[in-house]
Amino acid sequence: DRHVMAKHSIIYPSPEELEAVQSMVSTVECALKHVSDWLDEHKCIKTENEPQIKKENIEETSAKDESGRVLCGVLRIGLVAKGLLIKDDMDLELVLLCQEKPSTSLLAAVAENLPLQIQKVTEETFQVEQCVEDASLLIQSSKEPKLTLKVTLTSPLFREEEDRPGGVENVAMKDPPDLLDRQKCLNALASLRHAKWFQARANGLKSCVIVLRILRDLCNRVPAWAQLKGWPLELICEKAIGTCNRPLGAGEALRRVMECLSSGILLPGGPGLHDPCEREPTDALLYMTVKEREE
Repeated sequence: DRHVMAKHSIIYPSPEELEAVQSMVSTVECALKHVSDWLDEHKCIKTENEPQIKKENIEETSAKDESGRVLCGVLRIGLVAKGLLIKDDMDLELVLLCQEKPSTSLLAAVAENLPLQIQKVTEETFQVEQCVEDASLLIQSSKEPKLTLKVTLTSPLFREEEDRPGGVENVAMKDPPDLLDRQKCLNALASLRHAKWFQARANGLKSCVIVLRILRDLCNRVPAWAQLKGWPLELICEKAIGTCNRPLGAGEALRRVMECLSSGILLPGGPGLHDPCEREPTDALLYMTVKEREE
């Protein structure tokens, strides 16, 4: 336990780094809420300027518009949501949920207005860049420690349409012509499910988060471990530590995870790793090649 905790204290971010992360994430979350208000005001002005339509049509749509904000909410995912930040591995991520499927023009509108809203919230300067191919915005801090926050736009509609008869083909005609990358948006929704699952299942397990931070550091330093980094590693640690009939110290928990891996669960022909966040039976290790599994 002493060795494990000593290693953990080396890789754990300093109080200053954690404070900078919290400050940046909170600032961007607040600014995005202001962007949402601005977009809704902008939409109302456009609606008022349009030609008058029948009164009954207005009554029908007014109920929908009350809950129909362009941006529905901003949520933390990844390392920030799970509390797995370590030194030199400070990937910060948020998901911006949209009422409709997000388009390139919506991304551009958010990117244009966000710096103005950030200025209202804080005196610190941030650089905002569009990344259309990733359906996201990249926000970089100007002072040390230099941090980068990725905000991915997505909508629950992407997931809902996959479950309908006929699937994606039936709704493709209704999509905006400048629709953002569908797979990137689906990946963001999956990350959101992963974060909720982690908070419900792994955060409360004694030593689980400590072991995960240490193994994340190992994945960064040893190429053979790199393929396990992320969601598969989190599933393995939760399953290995959570199936023990008593709370484990950090040393015992790390040993139990290593014993689980050495039993051959990664090897071809093994049981695989069930993904609890997918409706269909899915192996979370499916992307790994035979060579990567053996190494």
